[in-house]
Amino acid sequence: MLRRRVLMALLGVALAGGGATAADNQDAVAVARQAAGQRIIYSYPGLVPPESLFARIRAGEAAGVIFFGENVSSPTQIRGVVQQLRAAAAQSPNPRPLLLMTDQEGGMVRRLPGEPALSHKDIGSSANPADAATAAGRAAGENLAGVGMNVNLAPVLDVFHAPGDLMDQFERSFSATASVVGDLGARYVTAQQATGVAATVKHFPGLGKANATDNTDIRPVTLTVPLSTLRSVDEAPYQRSIAAGAKLVMLSWATYPALDPARPAGLSATVVQQELRSRNGFTGVTITDALEANALRDYGSAGDRAVLAATAGNDLILASARDVTQGDQAADALATALTNGTLDSDAFGASLTRINTLRTSLT
Repeated sequence: MLRRRVLMALLGVALAGGGATAADNQDAVAVARQAAGQRIIYSYPGLVPPESLFARIRAGEAAGVIFFGENVSSPTQIRGVVQQLRAAAAQSPNPRPLLLMTDQEGGMVRRLPGEPALSHKDIGSSANPADAATAAGRAAGENLAGVGMNVNLAPVLDVFHAPGDLMDQFERSFSATASVVGDLGARYVTAQQATGVAATVKHFPGLGKANATDNTDIRPVTLTVPLSTLRSVDEAPYQRSIAAGAKLVMLSWATYPALDPARPAGLSATVVQQELRSRNGFTGVTITDALEANALRDYGSAGDRAVLAATAGNDLILASARDVTQGDQAADALATALTNGTLDSDAFGASLTRINTLRTSLT
């Protein structure tokens, strides 16, 4: 009975923040499933979202949707899709806006046609990097806002290490100097968020040292970087963006033995809760990298990974395999773990509060 009361109170957080009267007749499993869904970012294949995704959104069982190149044929087309998703959300019990996101970093990493044309590397090597970073952040925000999206998974704060390494392959580093990355990243964040589009800085605590084959999408990666270097170089740019008000931080799936030799950063409470939140002072929303990444191949199913990520302290789970079923599996596992006590209900409620604060800020 106590467990049920806790879960009903938690649903009050998941909904409008007023209590659980809207769910008086629901059982604990249904309450947990709705709360769990509001921590999942869904994805889908092709140009037309499936009915199963609309159903989840109408039921209030989704935090948002991520869009990829395969979902976009033109600005007009994706604007229409966004309007349909927003219409479904308007029928849900959660009045807050969906989180509608994509990767629009600039240069070679763009899911929408148009700005920002410059890559992070282009910005750093331009005649006036500060102005270029501001212009890119503003342009990214205006582009996303123009089609109805409200979260950009950018900018990247990984510090350049060597020519041809992982981040350099797609020109995703502003500079080899941490203070420059910090300054340009903060300018990008500030300009972008001024357009009403939330910024996501990534990939904490840093992938700058990853070489060309250290791709967490493909395999497990361990970056053996001294703690002093991690903190003085790789993590340093985050402090500027956090101070500038960056609303989200994405965690890396690499393992950093100097912080936690046992688990990838995004599955490590040491990294998420101690290093990012306690040491660097981040109070906003944390989001995983792609749940389907092969860096996690030793950590079970999508559901297993989602529970581990939530246990570590991630607020949002990025189910980006272009498959609604993946998001459902993650949400089902979170709901089960919440119901049976594997996931702490207070921590779960705190995550929902942070997510709800973010969603409300994007109204």
